[in-house]
Amino acid sequence: MNGAVEAANKNLIRIIEKMVVSHRDWHEMLPYALWAYRTSVRTSIGATPYSLTYGMEAVLPVEVEIPSLRVLMEAKLEEGDWVQSRNSDGKFKPNWEGPYVVKEVYTGNAVQLKDMDGDEHPEPINVQYVKGYYA
Repeated sequence: MNGAVEAANKNLIRIIEKMVVSHRDWHEMLPYALWAYRTSVRTSIGATPYSLTYGMEAVLPVEVEIPSLRVLMEAKLEEGDWVQSRNSDGKFKPNWEGPYVVKEVYTGNAVQLKDMDGDEHPEPINVQYVKGYYA
């Protein structure tokens, strides 16, 4: 059972990482992280922990205000667009770096970036690790 607990803790840490500004205020976000974790569908069981505990789905505040789901659109990047790149350096670090400018767009969903000083990123990055930057 320890493996399952460690996996759950890893998921909670990922949620908290995205919510905190400083590593010192993680405990303030813990109730929100637990709510997010408990109301997310687990693909292994096809249900949420909340629904298994209480026998019904939780009514999320966003569902009360917005009746439809957000539609995701494929990002179309062009040379000269401003973007941020995903930062995977570790716990409690900013999730995004940048801004960068798209220097070149390659086939196969890759882009070459350069920073504001004109220095190129060491290698091309897949567009799934890039998001638009709006100043």
